[in-house]
Amino acid sequence: MKKTYDVVIIGAGIIGMASAYYLSQAGIDLAIIEKKYIGSGSTTRCIGGIRQQFSTPAAIRLMKENIEIFSQMEEEFGHTVEFYQGGYLFLAHTPEMKKIFEKNIAIQKKEKVNVSLLSPEEIKEIVPHINSNGLLAGAYCPDDGQAFPFAILRGYRQKIEKRGGDFYLANPVVSIRRNGNFSLTLGDGTMVEAAKVILSAGPWTGDIAAQLGLELPLFPERHEALITERIPKIIDAMIVDYRSDGCYFNQMVTGQIIGCYTPVPNVPGIREDASFDFLPRAAWRMSRLVPSLKKVAVLRHWAGCYTMTPDGNPLVDESEIEGLYIASGMSGHGFMFGPAIGKYLSHFVIEGEWLTDFSEFSLQREFAGRESMK
Repeated sequence: MKKTYDVVIIGAGIIGMASAYYLSQAGIDLAIIEKKYIGSGSTTRCIGGIRQQFSTPAAIRLMKENIEIFSQMEEEFGHTVEFYQGGYLFLAHTPEMKKIFEKNIAIQKKEKVNVSLLSPEEIKEIVPHINSNGLLAGAYCPDDGQAFPFAILRGYRQKIEKRGGDFYLANPVVSIRRNGNFSLTLGDGTMVEAAKVILSAGPWTGDIAAQLGLELPLFPERHEALITERIPKIIDAMIVDYRSDGCYFNQMVTGQIIGCYTPVPNVPGIREDASFDFLPRAAWRMSRLVPSLKKVAVLRHWAGCYTMTPDGNPLVDESEIEGLYIASGMSGHGFMFGPAIGKYLSHFVIEGEWLTDFSEFSLQREFAGRESMK
């Protein structure tokens, strides 16, 4: 027996769940299919940062709206999502990076973002424990912040289920084809069909799309992260060190330090294995920047995937296959982008038009630029 829906969403990470939340709000009959558990791909492996400091207008506007959405989630869901606006602080140790910050700040200010270029002395006022040796400047927005992915996914699930959305969990898509409607066969043999499909399966998006003959410019790569024991509050902002051997981390509202770094060279492929090298390197990078972290105990570390695109911007668009919508390639920004992408994509799926300019995220773009605030 085949179950038919208006929309099927493949992938129950933040993008799929936010899309389902807004579609269900509009009364759409939908199903969410997830190969493991909700958030098991990239969402619950991220470190929870939320920022408006990007280098393109579409991304900045998207994140301005997301700040508003995140700030209202506690009231909407009826439980805390640990949303906290402690700011984002990007550090420049070279004249070249300082110039990039200056250029981006000009764009951000045009979009009415509360951002400024700080001197090393001003940075010390925000992060008294920071090692300012070699530091030239910092780009700082106090309105950026953090939230807890698990709590947000829980809130979305409760709302979706209350409105009648169906979940197929621990049940991967083993085949998808289109003959009129889309027909999907799941791992346990369940068959579902829908007129429209949102494909938001993170690093697995490309493989599923390939079953329909669609080749997407998506390139998964491994990233690792760590979390420490709880310590007294010493850091308010997310600190991003842009040196080639830098890192980024913040202190959660629980008191734990959570952080990671971008490996050079990158580690391509769908990889969730944790390396032996990451912990000592991350510890050195973080304690070099904030020496008081040297004796803090690490509780665990893990790995997950960024799904990259050639220009570092997402793919959010209807594909050349009518009724198949792609929402992937978040390039490490999926958690912070997710709620507003879900809002706008759901309207596009229902009405066939965008409420805002998403051309920077089009599948047909030239991929000529590059997001510099990666």
